[in-house]
Amino acid sequence: MAGRSQPTRRALRLKVNASRYISYFTPFRSDGEGSAIAGTDVLFAATKGDDVRTFKDAKSMAKTLRQAIAARNVEISHSTALEIVARQFGYENWNILAARIDAENVRTGEAQEGVSMQAAIPIFRIFSVEKAMEFYRDFLGFNVDWEHRFGDNFPLYAQVSRSGFRLHLSEHAGDASPGARAFIHVTGIEELHAELTARNYRYMKPGLEDQPWGKELMVTDPFSNRITFCEQA
Repeated sequence: MAGRSQPTRRALRLKVNASRYISYFTPFRSDGEGSAIAGTDVLFAATKGDDVRTFKDAKSMAKTLRQAIAARNVEISHSTALEIVARQFGYENWNILAARIDAENVRTGEAQEGVSMQAAIPIFRIFSVEKAMEFYRDFLGFNVDWEHRFGDNFPLYAQVSRSGFRLHLSEHAGDASPGARAFIHVTGIEELHAELTARNYRYMKPGLEDQPWGKELMVTDPFSNRITFCEQA
């Protein structure tokens, strides 16, 4: 029983603090049902039936959390669920917890190698939130995973994603320089081209180009940042 005390206390903290962190990340409805969603029963779904889950189970807990909240007719992204679970375990954000999980896997011999890396996330500088959203969300079909500002009338830092590719957009001076470029391997590039053409975006009419290494579709955002989508030959 002594070995179960710490996980049990952690599970209780997850349940007790659920309201504070879910409301921090997710704009719940103001009606009675919305209040219930932010209640202490939501994150209980991530620990019920298994008191001994640890931070290494964070991904499965995030998945269960999303399902529990979706049952109340509220949708959150997987990345948001990961951020919530990370905060419940006392970490500032998911990246820090992910690094902690990797380090623990190395220590216990569960990692296949001593170094673990994830896909890089490019950072693009933007100068207009309205133009950025018109391009990335409305034209390219990216999801807006989260937005962050340090206060009212502060610059935006946001994450957008589609089909596993993540991109950070920043209004902060010094985060990146305009004119950056990202190269993305894709499948279904002709379908993507047809989709973008059908949206009839005023400022961009991308075409397909055949290259020795595959077929490319390049777009340029309103801030001179370029994304090259490539389907390998």
